[in-house]
Amino acid sequence: MNDAIKLFDVVALVADVPSRGLRRGQVGTVVELLEPGMFEVEFSDDHGRTYATAPLRASQLIVLHYEPAAASST
Repeated sequence: MNDAIKLFDVVALVADVPSRGLRRGQVGTVVELLEPGMFEVEFSDDHGRTYATAPLRASQLIVLHYEPAAASST
């Protein structure tokens, strides 16, 4: 499974980011690739209103999956 972060991936924080008022587990969307390993992530509420954006490193994020991983055929 390839967990390389891409544009428009849904991601979650793996640690708090107090300077941005964000907590571990908050979910956002990658909206820009700033440089290798650095992404602009937008955090929105249930009504689609953005409440925070932050430049974050890949090490601060985990990609969320909404479908089961394809079983390897061996």
